[in-house]
Amino acid sequence: MRHRIAVVGAGPGGLAFARVLHRHGHPVAVLERDPAPDARPPGGTLDLHEGMGQLALDKAGLLAGFRALSRPEGQAMRILDTDGTVLRDWRPGPDDRANPEIDRGQLRDLLLGGLDVQWGRSVTQVVPETGGGALVRFADGRQEAYDLVVGADGAWSRTRPALSPVAPHYTGVTSLETSLDDVDTRHPGLAELIGDGCVAVYGANRSLVAQRNSGGHVKVHVQFRAPLDWHAGLDLSDADAVRSSLLALFDGWAAPVLDLLRHGTAFVHRPLYVLPVSHTWTHVPGVTLLGDAAHLMPPLGAGANLALLEGAELAESVAAAPGDLDEAVRAFEERMWARAGRWAEITTAGLERLVSPDPAEALALFDEVQPS
Repeated sequence: MRHRIAVVGAGPGGLAFARVLHRHGHPVAVLERDPAPDARPPGGTLDLHEGMGQLALDKAGLLAGFRALSRPEGQAMRILDTDGTVLRDWRPGPDDRANPEIDRGQLRDLLLGGLDVQWGRSVTQVVPETGGGALVRFADGRQEAYDLVVGADGAWSRTRPALSPVAPHYTGVTSLETSLDDVDTRHPGLAELIGDGCVAVYGANRSLVAQRNSGGHVKVHVQFRAPLDWHAGLDLSDADAVRSSLLALFDGWAAPVLDLLRHGTAFVHRPLYVLPVSHTWTHVPGVTLLGDAAHLMPPLGAGANLALLEGAELAESVAAAPGDLDEAVRAFEERMWARAGRWAEITTAGLERLVSPDPAEALALFDEVQPS
């Protein structure tokens, strides 16, 4: 029996689900609200773990393509004190492929391949139907029925309310992102400071991380503890005003570190939200979630990896059990909840230590997790 299956969201998890199902000869409708793949900036760089994101790409038949695009040298990590003193300078070995970096845009294009994504299909609601299956309602007033709807639509999922009333909550940590282009040519001193991977500086309840992407592009992330309305009276669209506010917040830090802010372009405000560490729901036939829609957690390297692996694993489960779709989904959810719960605990504790009153906590965490 050929089931009608849809995945909401064309992010890493949704595309991994679709690619693996297609590899098994099963079509799936990919419903994405963006009007085109390049409708908005794809974001920064991701490190894909051997046993998670890379495993998912292997299941999708894309591992060779990933290796051709990824940057093993991007695993390098340098930590500075606020005065510019180098505290740690870790560089991967020539054959180290534990967590190579890849630009989000490159990963998206790799996963898209020849998938038939329905761009501009903005989902407003998913309604489980009596006896199984679900109805998907769209912003244009249309609706379609499917045997299974997979919500891979991120933090503010429109699919999640079909299963859970829980909404993300603010962590108390906010983030601002800026970027530098052609860093090797325009800012060679900063290029040397950042190296092949990233440079991080940790202070009391604040941090600054600059990470190299491909093509001389650098993303700079600032994190600090603040109320959600910390920017009252500040126009976040005014880059100069935001820059001045941040330079005041990081006053006294080394000049080369502050240059990462001085030379940054527009600033994007990203308050950090999470779902409860052990977010689960009562199983509902015809609907499930994966990735951030299921277990939004602090951005410490696990989210995209989990989404990719979950998408691939769910697709394999569905392909292997065509006669009992609901049981395959139920078993997947149990495995996902257990693994995601462990990672949510790890990343929640990690955020507490990386944006801590005691900057030594961040250095200690690095020493605990980084290979010697």
